Amino acid sequence: MSKFIDYLKTKSFRNNILAAIGTVFALLLIAFFSLRYYTKHGEGLNVPMVKGLSFEQAVKKLEDAGLKYEVDSVFIMDQPAGIVIDQDPDPNTFVKDNRTIYLTINAGKTPNTKFPDIAFKTLREAQAIIESSRLKLGDTTYKPDVSRDVVLEASFGGQPIAAGQIVPVGSRINLVLGDGRGNEEVDIPQLMGLTMDEAKFSLRGSNLSLGNIIYEGPVTDSAAAIIIKQDPMLVDSLTKVPLGTKINITLSNKQQ
Repeated sequence: MSKFIDYLKTKSFRNNILAAIGTVFALLLIAFFSLRYYTKHGEGLNVPMVKGLSFEQAVKKLEDAGLKYEVDSVFIMDQPAGIVIDQDPDPNTFVKDNRTIYLTINAGKTPNTKFPDIAFKTLREAQAIIESSRLKLGDTTYKPDVSRDVVLEASFGGQPIAAGQIVPVGSRINLVLGDGRGNEEVDIPQLMGLTMDEAKFSLRGSNLSLGNIIYEGPVTDSAAAIIIKQDPMLVDSLTKVPLGTKINITLSNKQQ
């Protein structure tokens, strides 16, 4: 034991210790600089802000910065076509040069979708289905029916639409719903002697609708023409009709 302690006090031991420490330090320096070389530690770029730019502007900015890019697209109705709506990594993120930046572009063309089956769905169900199909609920009107707030008809652009038809994403779909009063009856209004506009006003007030329009004789001014016949007609044997009944009229410029 005493010999080992004496050896620790020798110059040879001290030289060996210093040599070992020097070797370890040299290895650490080699490892550090090798790592810097392979990873380019301390070198890199701030990702530029390209969100909101056109695709062409964004590409030029990234290429000038020495960055690569990949592109995906979505469709957002209230955003201009062809602009960058998202980027990854975010702006001002520190990255190595030649890093790939992922861009999301707003598509330039409105995609289409199939109109879903909403027949006889409740208004709440129909609205959820319409919106999940990336469509919008438009106007809702009511007509007499025993079912309340149930979809009876759907239309797009003024034309009836059925399940499976193709419509552009974002289209407004108008609905006709039942008012739950299908079994009720109303008095038949007297339309004789009225103009067509006056008759329409009267029918709306009675929750009835205008049916077929027939012209008798030469009609030179349809706005001034008066109704000379109606069907059904108010008679002793028939005074009421169901809500929503269509009333057919005959117009003439001749006074009866």
